[in-house]
Amino acid sequence: MDKLLQYGRELLKLELQEAQKLPNRLGKDFVEACQLILSNKGKVVVSGIGKSGHIGKKIAASLASTGSPAFFMHPSEALHGDLGMITKNDVAILISYSGRAKEFNFILPILSAMSVPVIAITGGLDSPLAKSARAVLDISIEQEACPMGLAPTSSSTNTLLMGDALAIAVMRARGFKEEDFARSHPAGSLGAKLLNHVKDVMRQGDLVPKIPHTATVFDAMLELSRTGVGLVAICQDNNKIAGVFTDGDLRRLLLKNGTLQDSISSVMTSPGFQIPESWKAVEALKSFNDHNITAAPVVNSAGELVGALNIHDLHQAGIS
Repeated sequence: MDKLLQYGRELLKLELQEAQKLPNRLGKDFVEACQLILSNKGKVVVSGIGKSGHIGKKIAASLASTGSPAFFMHPSEALHGDLGMITKNDVAILISYSGRAKEFNFILPILSAMSVPVIAITGGLDSPLAKSARAVLDISIEQEACPMGLAPTSSSTNTLLMGDALAIAVMRARGFKEEDFARSHPAGSLGAKLLNHVKDVMRQGDLVPKIPHTATVFDAMLELSRTGVGLVAICQDNNKIAGVFTDGDLRRLLLKNGTLQDSISSVMTSPGFQIPESWKAVEALKSFNDHNITAAPVVNSAGELVGALNIHDLHQAGIS
């Protein structure tokens, strides 16, 4: 067990050692690479083979999810038809530690003929790839963490880090915000929080608990039981809310010897807390927590009752 811990720690130290050299290598070529992506009117085409290809897929995915449309193209598939997916408006990121991947020997002349600029991520600064590129991102290392110096380890880590630096630098330059990120991650928890509005998750129609202002406490109790929202909205004839009455209000009223025949307008909370349908759902959740409540009626811009929302509706929508 001690040996295994030693091996793991040695690898991590070596990779971190090599990675620490990267920040000082960023210069005009890094800026050029970022500017090529920022001014790009098409897509970013990422390509690499072997371990470089696996990391290239991640780099393409990172670019795509942070505001730079991108896709990965396998070099072998590119040579058998997929080059047709590249247009003159695109930018290519080609990854090869040596810079001598034979597939790129066929791809580079075609990209040059199409005037597609190339960003090279490579350790071979004098390689054919580096010489053909508009911008060269240096990921060179002195030592792989593999004890035999064979398996890409330090070089793979450097490639990944350089790709992340490129994607995030461009993202920040674009002014990319959380809402933009959420649009490309709509199924995740961030998407649920930032994309959903109250009107998207509220209860509507017959599921909205409401009674007229002329009703009694008994009517409110029936409506509370029917909908299970936790409150009932008391509405005027124009569908505007006169007040609210909760299941907690009902319990407190009965404990104070109130009756079910009491007029609801005499015991309701007026006007009661209301949520605009235009709010983001996450704002509604914060408001619930701030006011220590679990439900509220929802109103439109005219102040009319259009829905109801409770904390369980928010949790079911993935907002917590």
